[in-house]
Order: sequence, then structure tokens, then C-alpha cells
Amino acid sequence: MERAHATEALRTVAVIPARLGSTRLPRKPLLRETGKFLVEHVYESVARARSLDAAIVATDSAEIADAARGFGARVALTRADHASGTDRVAEAVAALPSVEIAVNVQGDEPEVRPDDVDRLVDALRSSDADVATLAAPCPPDRAGDASCVKVVVDLRGRALYFSRAPIPHARFHAVAPLQHVGLYAFRRAALEWFARTPPTPLERTEGLEQLRLLEHGRDIAVATIERAPVGIDTPADYARFVASFRSSRPL
Repeated sequence: MERAHATEALRTVAVIPARLGSTRLPRKPLLRETGKFLVEHVYESVARARSLDAAIVATDSAEIADAARGFGARVALTRADHASGTDRVAEAVAALPSVEIAVNVQGDEPEVRPDDVDRLVDALRSSDADVATLAAPCPPDRAGDASCVKVVVDLRGRALYFSRAPIPHARFHAVAPLQHVGLYAFRRAALEWFARTPPTPLERTEGLEQLRLLEHGRDIAVATIERAPVGIDTPADYARFVASFRSSRPL
């Protein structure tokens, strides 16, 4: 771990996994049409969260690491063979023995809000769940979109299931669907467990790693926020973000 000190006691950190190998949007973290790297936007927003002691960029790319150092980020250099971003987060946290809560923030979420990170951390701290995540009202036009993951929760606000299918099905009574927001806060022990536990059948079926936790009976607390930040997956997504960023800047 770079820029860490032996006397530093980091209890709650955000880790931003970033890699170059995106098939739909090559070199995504280093896109810079706004004047800042995409991963830089994520880092700057997350670093403003009051609940965090630090934010860290975790990557296997020397190029991303150099860029992150350039904008002042902590960097964790990780292996290149991780199956998921969560595994990369776990490796970064393993080098920080004082960490109790680790927040996994995807490196392609430049519109993530600091208040949402704080809401997430508070949801974990105020519960006895292993993990916390976020959800927002699902736009009607995205209920049937397989790229928009939905979540249903129980009366305690714990996740019952995540799916790419439109859930719940409103046969007799309409329950407003929730869109899952892919930020997670892990207790350290749960993160370590996740990293050493192989994928499960429903996880492989849906392509959703959070189902690994549910299939093993682990609790996920779900906190709701007003709206989901829009992730960057395609050139069109990035063009929309750039246009939005430019329009919001003062003249």
C-alpha cells in the first residue's frame, strides 16, 4: 500500500477497483474528455464522504496507478487475475489490518454522491448485517432491462433477492420496484469470507456476485436513496456524462 503510514489507523475506507480491460469501452478509467480521468471523478466524489478515513484506487495497471498518484490518490497495486472487483478490494484491504469496514465503489460511477456513501456506511454500522448496499426507485422504462439489476427486500430492509428480471411481479398488489445500486459496505470478516468462497449456482446464473452472500444465508442490509447514479458502460454513457459535466460547469 502506497502513502500509508505504520501509525495510521484506518477504520473505514473506500476502495475503487479499476482496470483497463473493458470490452465495451476500452481504457475506461483513463478517459479524460472532461479534463479529468474518469476514475479521478469517482475518487474525488468518494473522498468527500464524511464517514471515510481514506479512499484508495486499487488496480493491476501501472498506467492507472501513475494517473491516480498524479491526482493525489492512495494506490493499492493488486494482482491481475482477480475474477471481480470485490476480490481486488479484498486484496487491498488485506494490507491494512486496522480496517473494519470496506466500501466497494465501482470505478465507472463518476456520479456517485458522497452522501450516498455516508448513507451506505451508516446502514451497515446501524445493523448487524454482514454487508450493506443501496437501492433507488426503479424507472418504469428500466423494469424489464436486464442491465438494470432489481432487488426485493423484506420488512426489515434486508435483501431477499437480486435479479436482472423484473421483480416483484405485480399480480394482486403493486409494490414499487427497486433498482440496485452497486455500492457495497463490507465488514472485514465478510469481505475476507467472500474472497475465499467460490461462486454459487444462482450467482453464476444471474451473473450477480452479491447472490453468493444470499445463497449462503448472509444478510445484506439495503438502504434506499432518491436516485441511482448512472454508471459508464458504453461510449454513449460516457458521452452523456461528458455533456452533463460540461453543462454543469460555470461559464
